Amino acid sequence: MYYIMVYDVNQKRVNKMLKLLRKYLNWVQNSVFEGELSDSQLERLKHEIKKIINPSEDSVIIYEMEEKWLGRSIIGLEKKEIGTII
Repeated sequence: MYYIMVYDVNQKRVNKMLKLLRKYLNWVQNSVFEGELSDSQLERLKHEIKKIINPSEDSVIIYEMEEKWLGRSIIGLEKKEIGTII
C-alpha cells in the first residue's frame, strides 16, 4: 500500500521523528513523507512512532492509497527525489 505521512510534533521530538521516518519512507517536504510499506512495516512504524510522540501534544496523520497518486506537481524546490531513502 502507498502512504503519505505528515506529523506535527514538539520541537524536541522533531529530529527523532525525522530520523525514524527516513528509515521507512521518502522525505518530500518538512514533516511530510511518502512511499510504499507492507502491512508489517506499517505496524512496526506505528509502534515506533508511539514510543516517540506525546499523544497529548503531538499528531501524526497517515493517508492510505490503493495506488500511487494520479498526478503530482511541484512548484519550487523539491526536497528529495522520490525513491531515494536515506
